[in-house]
Amino acid sequence: MAKTALQGNPVPLSGDLPAVGSPAPDFKLVDKDLGDKTLKDFAGKKLLLNIVPSLDTPVCATSTRKFNESFAGRDDALCLVISADLPFAAGRFCSTEGIENVHTLSMMRSRNFAKDYGVLIEDGPLAGITARAIVVIDATGSVIYTELVPEIGQEPDYNEALKALG
Repeated sequence: MAKTALQGNPVPLSGDLPAVGSPAPDFKLVDKDLGDKTLKDFAGKKLLLNIVPSLDTPVCATSTRKFNESFAGRDDALCLVISADLPFAAGRFCSTEGIENVHTLSMMRSRNFAKDYGVLIEDGPLAGITARAIVVIDATGSVIYTELVPEIGQEPDYNEALKALG
C-alpha cells in the first residue's frame, strides 16, 4: 500500500497507483454537466490525469493553472483534473480562473476511482478524498507514467509528466 504525507505525518492510501505498462483502470466520474464520464469516453486520446484533493487548496489550484497553460492548443491529448469537489465548485473555479484547457471530473457519486487508482485517503482529517498524483495514459489505454507526490502539499513534477505525455 502506497503512502504519502500531510505535514510530515504518514497518510496511508487505499492501494498503489496502477503499474506502468498496465491497462488503465476504467472509471465513472461526473463532468461539469452532471453527466457520467468513463475512460472509454476518452478512447484514442492520450490522457494526463491530474488527481488532486480539492481545487479549493493553493497547490491544487496551481497545478490546474499550470496544466491549463500546457494544454492550450493541444488536440492530441487531454488533461483531466479529478477531485472530490462538486462539479459546481469546479465549474466556478474554472470560470473565475479562466481555465479552458482542462476537463474537471468529480468523484461525487462514488469513491471507486480513488480506490481503483490507489489514491483514496482512508483515515485522518482528509479521509475520503485523494492524495495528489499524476497518471499518464497513452492513446491505447496503457499507463505510461505515474507519480504519487510524497507530501500532499507538494506540487507534482510537471516537466516529467508532460515529457511522458509526449
